[in-house]
Amino acid sequence: MEAPSAAPSFDLGPRWTAALILGVTLAIYWPALQGGIVWDDDAHVTRAGLQSVDGLIRIWTDLHATQQYYPLLHSAFWVEHGIWGDSTLGYHLLNVVLHATSAWLFVVLLRRLAVPGAALAGVLFAVHPVCVESVAWISEQKNTLSLLFYLLAALSYLRFDGDRSRRGCYAAASGLFLCALLTKSVTATLPGALLVVAWWRRGRLSWRRDVLPLVPWIALAIASGLFTSWVERTIGGAEGGSFDLSSGQRLLLAGRILWFYAGTLLWPVHLILIYPRWDVAAAGGAWMGYLLAALAVTVGLWLLRRRTRGPLAAWLLFAGTLFPALGFFNVYPFTFSYVANHFLYHAALAPLAAASAGLVVLLRGRSPRVQAGGWAGAAVVLCVLALLSNASAQTFENPRTLFEASLEQNPRAWMAHDGLGVWFGLHGDSRRATEQFQAALRLRPDYPQAHDNLGLALEDQGDLPRAMAEFREALRLKPDLAEAHNNLGSALVRLPDHGAEAVAEFQETVRLQPEFASGHSNLGTALMALPGRQIDGLAELRLAVRLRPDIADSHASLADALAEMPDRGNEAVAEYREALRLTPRDAQVRNNLGLALIALGRPEEAADELTRALADRPSFAEIRLNLAIAYLNLPGRRADAARQLDAFLQVRPPNDLTRQILAQLQGN
Repeated sequence: MEAPSAAPSFDLGPRWTAALILGVTLAIYWPALQGGIVWDDDAHVTRAGLQSVDGLIRIWTDLHATQQYYPLLHSAFWVEHGIWGDSTLGYHLLNVVLHATSAWLFVVLLRRLAVPGAALAGVLFAVHPVCVESVAWISEQKNTLSLLFYLLAALSYLRFDGDRSRRGCYAAASGLFLCALLTKSVTATLPGALLVVAWWRRGRLSWRRDVLPLVPWIALAIASGLFTSWVERTIGGAEGGSFDLSSGQRLLLAGRILWFYAGTLLWPVHLILIYPRWDVAAAGGAWMGYLLAALAVTVGLWLLRRRTRGPLAAWLLFAGTLFPALGFFNVYPFTFSYVANHFLYHAALAPLAAASAGLVVLLRGRSPRVQAGGWAGAAVVLCVLALLSNASAQTFENPRTLFEASLEQNPRAWMAHDGLGVWFGLHGDSRRATEQFQAALRLRPDYPQAHDNLGLALEDQGDLPRAMAEFREALRLKPDLAEAHNNLGSALVRLPDHGAEAVAEFQETVRLQPEFASGHSNLGTALMALPGRQIDGLAELRLAVRLRPDIADSHASLADALAEMPDRGNEAVAEYREALRLTPRDAQVRNNLGLALIALGRPEEAADELTRALADRPSFAEIRLNLAIAYLNLPGRRADAARQLDAFLQVRPPNDLTRQILAQLQGN
């Protein structure tokens, strides 16, 4: 930054700047627009249990309703889901537009402060590769949306600062600042940033003019920061051995992180999702140089302040905005890495503004040839950054491309191995999933989620004993891991005479996570199999459906239970149909619906459903047997019944039921 001066005449006009930023941003992020759900996106796109008005209320009142308590962010996701549902295009496009809008607001802010090179700074922010993670990743709408509120709050406050009679601007700024905090608490650094800007502009701070109006903001910022830290530790799991650092180690870590981000901004190549996690204890005093370098820069810029305050202001804004991510507070990502590109999103503004202003000042008064060369060089840099960003955006196509890109540069990224294993598992490749989970555990043997995921992959391959051993190991490492209790219970259900043990595991699951719908569904099914527990089981199955009406398996499990109970056939049919609305190609559910319809004396409807089930899964022999029963109860369809029975007996041995059907066919 430089001291206030008139904006350079060669700066682009507002409309051209906005058009350029939007066009370039869309071009860069075009590959990401077709990207799908990656990593924790499914925890941000509003799930079915929160899509109602009651769900919106819970977003604000229940700390456990969403992955992080950022109620305004999740309210925005709630509105977005109401507009375009689960289509990822809408979320990606909105993120791109939010980023472009913030880049333009950044230009407006710098022009209001009379900082040279405002348009260049805005374009530089729009194209810089460190922003890709925040823009191409749906979850990081918390960054793009909070920055929008952050910049709008700053602009409104500066209007108030220019004319203290404009109290409406102060009220608007305060409201926007609150919106920013409710979207992402890193914006709590805004009051400090405004104080730095006030000092830069006037050379001193006045308690009455500069500090007093921001006292309510500072109090709100401190409360927000402390609350978020508490939530991260107690609900987000950001505590334990991975976070056991002394005060001295955290100070050393802060210096290392600060210079890592400075280097990333200056040389943004080889950016990845998961960076290596440094061994702070092993680094010891070797990292003292980072702290001393930061101190030396601060002192040097302080001594330079009488000549120019801009560099010190930019440095303070950079370090101050990064403060929440410097290691003094626990955040869950520190489990696998102390640094992430998305932590740099807000902090990148000040250095980019300083670089742009520095170029303008450097070229000012130079010959036309030198100026042309300087701007040509800047254009080349922008093009290179845009190409790097475009290439990085392509890795966000799906979890596989994203995690493989990280592993290519960081083979020890155990979290990437685990995420890649989950992707293979979801795509039916349990063998490759197993390999990835085992790779993750070789690097991090004490990671309970990887043991749990490995158990699922082994169970999918039919290796139930090893699967159960992995579930038990996950629970040894983390006794409150609800998913592992649920998975162990599901494995126990498959063993003879282990129903009571399974029930105990499912009960622990729902105790740990009362809103875990699949846990309630599994508990209900297990209870239904125990003598005298049908009423309890049915209650659990109904609760599962209420919690997550979007899970087809819950509806199917409830339907199966109702179908076994007297006079509940119509209710069972309704639940089967709801399950099929959610998963129309589930042949097993459609087969069970056919059986329920036969039991209700509706063979024609049953035949229609069973025919559709057979079309979806021709190798499912039991459908043919049930279809034979349906045809046997329809006038004029005995020949069809005989054909279906014959097709069934070609792949299955005769049993008492087939003999009864055959006797009926021969007897008539």
